Amino acid sequence: MRSIPNRLTSRSYIIDISSINVKIQRPPGLIAIVLYKSFVAALLTITSIALLLALKNHQALEDFSESYLLESKIKIVEFLLDKVLSIKPKTLLFSGLAAGLYAALTAVEAVGLWYEKGWATILVLVLVGISIPPEIYELFQGVTVLKLVVFVANVAMLWYLLHHLPKHGKTSRN
Repeated sequence: MRSIPNRLTSRSYIIDISSINVKIQRPPGLIAIVLYKSFVAALLTITSIALLLALKNHQALEDFSESYLLESKIKIVEFLLDKVLSIKPKTLLFSGLAAGLYAALTAVEAVGLWYEKGWATILVLVLVGISIPPEIYELFQGVTVLKLVVFVANVAMLWYLLHHLPKHGKTSRN
């Protein structure tokens, strides 16, 4: 004789999949690009703040540069003050705002890449692609270690994203 399962004694399991945490494994190349973009965004933010503060305190900087405190002291401070004071206030304003805007855009790129959004990959490809020709021009004007490092990093980033674009496009939810 066949036994009929009793609903009161049998156990049924319901799995709530909303509570399962899935850890997303990001490729090392993508992590490197996000870290690079985050570093650039932070550097641009600091530059923007410094330029806008120099604009706001332009007269105080002039007074400080002419004071006796700076005579025969740290030459780098004197050099930087001379450079900043030679820039017109309108140029300081424009440069500070442009650096701030580009810092925000670079931060958006980093966040979008971290979440593997397709739009972020395309945005980075466009912006890095646009920056390559001026970087080549700058290298022809004179090679420095910094220019070379930035150029190589941008070319590597462009290559990586072009090479992995289909993968990122399929996995991302735009």
